[in-house]
Amino acid sequence: METQNTGLMYNIEKSVMKKQSLYDNSKSRYFVRAMLACLFLTLGTAVAVMIGQSGEEIAPGLGKMLYAFMFSWSLVMIIYMNAELGTSNMMYMTIAMQRKWLKPKKALAILFYCVLFNLIGGIIASLVISFTYKFHALPSDHFLFTAVAGKLAKTPVQVFSEGIFANIIVNTAVYCTIRMKDDAGKIIAMIFIIFIFAYLGFEHVIANFSSFSLAFFASGGTVPGMTFSAVTVNLIVAFLGNYVGGALMIGMLYSWLNKNQTDYVD
Repeated sequence: METQNTGLMYNIEKSVMKKQSLYDNSKSRYFVRAMLACLFLTLGTAVAVMIGQSGEEIAPGLGKMLYAFMFSWSLVMIIYMNAELGTSNMMYMTIAMQRKWLKPKKALAILFYCVLFNLIGGIIASLVISFTYKFHALPSDHFLFTAVAGKLAKTPVQVFSEGIFANIIVNTAVYCTIRMKDDAGKIIAMIFIIFIFAYLGFEHVIANFSSFSLAFFASGGTVPGMTFSAVTVNLIVAFLGNYVGGALMIGMLYSWLNKNQTDYVD
């Protein structure tokens, strides 16, 4: 097994082995951790769209800034609650295959079930939140619905391009949590890094599990442009873009950059 005694790849290998151990020894617990990731994403999305709506009522454009700031706390919850996020596992599992820590069949199975149960968790969490007081009888021009309608109106090229950048940003934030030791520093870094993709409206397939589900249940399925085909195309294309950005441009690139012992070992 190829490894370093210290540094980024060593810590990534430890994380991969922990994920493999949980998956092999208790798939049900692994699936629950994947569902928890979208629980936290759904909570983050819910509070972010509500604060975004309030911000827009104060001043046009303020809502988007407040939304991006509050949404950023989703990753903080996911990291500190040890939940399993599909887009970060794109990076982990691709490195695991490239470095031969895991066989491709095992790595891809872990990634597949992580994404699947992210989806299930997002649907369940969104359904339950839609019953709460704040999400009862939302106006048709609510921040949540306009944001989701805007996502569904994008072309596949836009979704793919934004998906690349979204997961570059997410996995950069994950790398920071690996490199940094201080909890306050980790939290600050995650918030400001994730703010980039949230404010720019980039496409993150797992986050869209939550936002699409929440918009569907809260609106009773009346969001403009929300058809089965539109949602499916968005999610598939976003997944592919996320994979390129997180798995190839961050995962495999940094694995290659740290392949040999040099002064530039991360």
